[in-house]
Amino acid sequence: MAEKLFTEFPEVATQFWEEVIIKDLKGADYEKKLVWRTMEGFNVRPYYRAENLKNLKHIIYAPAQFPFVRGTKTDNNWKIRQDFCADNVNDANKKALDALMKGVDSIGFKIDGKKGLSQSDFDALLNDICLAAAEINFTGGCCKTPEIVKMFVEKTKTSNSDEIKGSIDYSPLAKLTLCGYFCNSEEKDFELLKESIIAAKSLPHFRTVGVKGCIFHNSGSTIVQELAFALAMGNEYLAKLTDLGLSADEIAKNMKFTFAVSSNYFMEIAKFRAARMLWANIVKAYEGTTECGQKMHIHAVTSAWLQTIYDSYVNMLRGTTESMSAAIAGVDSMEVLPFNKPFEKSTDFSDRIARNVQIILKEESYFDKVVDPAAGSYYVEELTKLIADEAWKLFKTIEDKGGYIAAFKSGFIQEQINASAQKHNTNIDTRREIILGTNQYPNFNETLSEELRKNQGKSCACDYNAENKIAEPIKIYRASEAFEKLRIKTENSGKQPKAFMLTFGNLAMCRARAQFSSNFFACAGIKVIDNNRFETIEEGVKAALESKAEIVVACSSDDEYAETVPQIASLLGNKSILVVAGAPACENELREKGINHFISVRNNVLETLKQYQTELGI
Repeated sequence: MAEKLFTEFPEVATQFWEEVIIKDLKGADYEKKLVWRTMEGFNVRPYYRAENLKNLKHIIYAPAQFPFVRGTKTDNNWKIRQDFCADNVNDANKKALDALMKGVDSIGFKIDGKKGLSQSDFDALLNDICLAAAEINFTGGCCKTPEIVKMFVEKTKTSNSDEIKGSIDYSPLAKLTLCGYFCNSEEKDFELLKESIIAAKSLPHFRTVGVKGCIFHNSGSTIVQELAFALAMGNEYLAKLTDLGLSADEIAKNMKFTFAVSSNYFMEIAKFRAARMLWANIVKAYEGTTECGQKMHIHAVTSAWLQTIYDSYVNMLRGTTESMSAAIAGVDSMEVLPFNKPFEKSTDFSDRIARNVQIILKEESYFDKVVDPAAGSYYVEELTKLIADEAWKLFKTIEDKGGYIAAFKSGFIQEQINASAQKHNTNIDTRREIILGTNQYPNFNETLSEELRKNQGKSCACDYNAENKIAEPIKIYRASEAFEKLRIKTENSGKQPKAFMLTFGNLAMCRARAQFSSNFFACAGIKVIDNNRFETIEEGVKAALESKAEIVVACSSDDEYAETVPQIASLLGNKSILVVAGAPACENELREKGINHFISVRNNVLETLKQYQTELGI
C-alpha cells in the first residue's frame, strides 16, 4: 500500500482559511479584492479545495469514456498541422512535402472556394504525398466541396480506406456568419453538405462538415460564447441533415470542430474538456449510439485575434502558451499560426518556428505522454463545470430562439458578440487587458516599413454581396488593431514628436512614474527621452527645452507636485505641453492654475493618446 504523506499534519477547515484571509485584508472588500469576475459571466474564487470536487459529477469518468470530458483517446497524441495556400498548387505541394519531412503529420490546403481545383491541379497538389502517412485537409472549398471530395475519394481508391485521414471544412453556417448569406441558398447548401457526406462514405476517417468556433473568438467573443455558438452550429447541422434523411451517427462522425485557443491558459484547458462533454450529450439526444459519433473531433488553432504587428516576436510566446493549453486539454490536431501572419505571408523561418513549438511540446516536454494531466485539479475541474454550465445556458437560449440560423438572422448572436468585443476593447484601451508590446511595454525604437503601414487595415473578409444578404455578418478583427492604427498614424505623419521625462524629487517615485509615462507615450509611437533624476527643477526644464520635446512629463511624488508643477509650467511657458504623471490630491488646485494634462492608471490610454495626437497636429 502506498505511504500516505503529511498525515501528521492536522486538517485545516475552509472556515479557518477564510478567517485568516479576512483578517489579512484589514477591512478591504473580499469580493472586490480576491474574487475574479470573468468575461464569461461567472466568478472565480481565490482558491479551491478538495471539497469543491464533491458535487462535480463529471470527475468520475475515465479517458475515452462517455461523455469524454477527459478526452476521446487513451493516449494524448495529436496531429501537428500546417496549412498552405493552394493558389499555386506546385508551390503548395513543395512546401507540404518539406513540412512532412520536418515533423508535420497533418497538412491543410487552402483552396479558393470560387475556383475550386481542376483534376490536373488536384493531382499536382497531392503529388508524391503518401496519403496514408499524413492527415490531408482542405479548407475554403465552399460550394466546390462535393467535387473535391469525389476527387479525393478517387485518388485514394488504391489505398486502405482505414488508413486515410483528413477533412474538408464545408461550413454553410460559417459562410452565413462571416458574410451574412449562404453560398447558394440555405436549402441548396445543405443538399451539397449531404452530397459531400455521401461522397465520402467509403472513407470512415475523412470528415466533411466543418464547425468553425474559431470565427467567434476572432471577432471578440468570450470563451463561453465561442463554445455555445459552436455547439449551436453543430446542433443545426444535426437537425437539418437528419431532416434530409441522414442518421445522427452518420452526421456527427463527419464533423470536425475548429476552435481557437487564447492565452487564457487554464480557462482554455477547461473549455475543451467542457466542449467534449456537452457535445457527447447533444449527439446522444439525437439517439446517436456509436462512440465515434459522440466523440467531438477537435482541431485547435492558436489565436489570430491576439496576434500583433508590432513586437511580432511576442506572437511566438503567445502561440507557445496557447498550444500548451490545447495539448494539455487533449485536442486531436493543432495548428500554431506563424508569428508574422498578421502582416505578411509566412516565411521558411516563421513556418519552422510554428511547427517546432509543437514538436518541442512532444519530443522535449512529453506533453503527449499523459492523458488529461489537468484531471483532479480543483481549479480546472471547477472551471470545466462553470464553463459547461454557462455555455449550456447560452446554447439553450439559442435553441429557444429556433436554432442557430434563426438566432443569427434575428441578430441575437451578433449582439452577444458585439457586447463582448466592446468589453474587450474597453479593457484593452484602459489596460485592464494587456497586449504585450502594443498597449503596454512597447518596443520604443520599432517602426514599420512604408509598405507594411500601407497594407494595414485592408479587409480580409469574404466578398460582400448586398443582394444575397439575409443577416448582418460578424466582424473579424485583431485585438491590437486600434493601438496599431494609432502608432501608424504617428509614423505616417512625417513628424517625430518627443516626450521628455522631467524626473525630480523622490527617486523611487520619479523613476516609477517615468517608466509608466514612457510606456504610455511610446504606445502611440512618440519618441521617449527618459532621465534618471534631475537635482533641480531648473536643471530639468533647461534639458527639456534643449531637447525641443513637444511634451514634458513631470515625474515625482504627489507630495511634491503642488509646489513644483506650477514652477515647471512657468519655466516652460507655452513651448511644450506639460503633463503630470499621476492623479495627485492637488489635481484640482493645479487645474485652477491652468495645468490640465494628467496621465495615470485611470486613463483610457487609447482615447488619451488620440487627444495628444490632435494637440500635436497629427
